[in-house]
Amino acid sequence: MQTETVYLNGEYLALADAKISVMDRGFLFGDGVYEVIPAYAGKLFRLEDHLERLDNSLKSIRLQNPHSHEQWRTILSPLLKNGQDQSVYLQITRGVAPKRDHAFPQKVTPTVFAMVSGITPHSDPDNGVKAVSMEDSRWKLCDTKAITLLANVLLRQAAVEQGCAEAILFKDGYLTEGAASNVFAVIDGILVTAPKSPAILPGITRDVILEIARKNDIPSSEQAIAKADIQKASELWITSSTREIIPVVELDGEKIADGKPGLVWKMFYKLFQEYKQSLR
Repeated sequence: MQTETVYLNGEYLALADAKISVMDRGFLFGDGVYEVIPAYAGKLFRLEDHLERLDNSLKSIRLQNPHSHEQWRTILSPLLKNGQDQSVYLQITRGVAPKRDHAFPQKVTPTVFAMVSGITPHSDPDNGVKAVSMEDSRWKLCDTKAITLLANVLLRQAAVEQGCAEAILFKDGYLTEGAASNVFAVIDGILVTAPKSPAILPGITRDVILEIARKNDIPSSEQAIAKADIQKASELWITSSTREIIPVVELDGEKIADGKPGLVWKMFYKLFQEYKQSLR
């Protein structure tokens, strides 16, 4: 459930009272960016990393960050409930323009909105989810966390309609990411994921997993991954800030290995939870 209190343009108010103009460029053009930040036991998780990604997204669309990192912490913290695991959704649009025009308006104040929702990451050690592979039909700036997510929505919905939790995307025969996640695979005993590029969103959870692998001397690699390699993977995971690490046990109707979460996933799930606990 979403909390009742949200933040909008300098005010904390009830969700029902939060209103924006129909002339807001986020509404008219999808002209804005967003960020999703987990909070464990009421503490924001890897906030600096999330805010650096926000900086990069804003720079990509040529919009100045309206607040410093310390100001963001001050703004977002009152939305959190002590002791609870939640996620913050933060959205910034270019603001309300006097007319609908594709060109950037002059002297417009960005619209800033934030709300908090509960978080329930996957934690079932015995069962995973199904996924389906699809051609990546999105734009060329997937490393910008833009609010223009219609392509992602359509891909994810197509997966849901096939009884799957996620669409695993490929472009020109190579893995990019999921419709709403990054993707990892265990191939020949090595944990691999696609390298950072404009083709994928640089996930914070993705980075944490790679850090954990390096710290624990677990073989890992960021590399181009062909679809044929994915088909011989012994494990497949999808990762995101709100869902953490989810094992995919079936892809395109075919079981991955024995159709159960793998030993590497179980180890990383444990290590990830320990890492979270160390930050409390």
